[in-house]
Amino acid sequence: MPALPSSPPAVVLLPGLMCDGAVWAAQHAALSPFHECVMADYGMAASIEAMADAVLSAAPPGPLAVVGHSMGGRVAMELVRRVPGRVAALVLMDTGLDALAPGEAGQRERSTRLALVKLAKAQGMRAMGRQWAGGMVHPRLRHSPLFEQVLDMLERGSPQRFEAQVHALLHRPDAQAVFAALQCPVLLMVGRQDLWSPVARHEAMAAMLPQARLEVLEDCGHMAPMEAAAEVSRLLQDFLRRRG
Repeated sequence: MPALPSSPPAVVLLPGLMCDGAVWAAQHAALSPFHECVMADYGMAASIEAMADAVLSAAPPGPLAVVGHSMGGRVAMELVRRVPGRVAALVLMDTGLDALAPGEAGQRERSTRLALVKLAKAQGMRAMGRQWAGGMVHPRLRHSPLFEQVLDMLERGSPQRFEAQVHALLHRPDAQAVFAALQCPVLLMVGRQDLWSPVARHEAMAAMLPQARLEVLEDCGHMAPMEAAAEVSRLLQDFLRRRG
């Protein structure tokens, strides 16, 4: 008797720092007709590990296709660390693998992030977003309706949640060894004009894992799921259909 075809894995969409379901709206709409598709919520988790626990507690049973953007990519790698056998496919977008750098570079990142937390507490999330998020999108979008959507998304969060997520990033685990040992199909995506997680970082990740596929999104900054919504959706559909 022939084996029954296996059902596709459920797709788990992991947002980045202070992003909510709006960042994945286009991809959720594109994937949902073909996959069980859920958008993760980290609640008030203050560590990458706690975020991964929250995701796993709400994830559908069985194999997962994990899609992580920015901080969500780091949560994705923690999921791989915890339940490698359940991750059937992995997509990492505009992200990185390293822990906080030692010395001056790490102190500079810490000071920059904590200054943004201070600003959010003093003037609100939208004011913080205007200073922070301008560098997260392609320059042509800095005075666009899409940028206002990003600010709306940030404003739906609280300074307290922002502080918790910044704490998680400042204490993020190094995921390089976990990444280098991956056996599942892997897709890397990055905006050509991403100033936060640049193309060179993703090229280095691809070099660590020869079977990984790297897609560079032209005329796109860090907020790729929103800036290049149709192209990201197309690439995800193609990758998940082929899974490799």
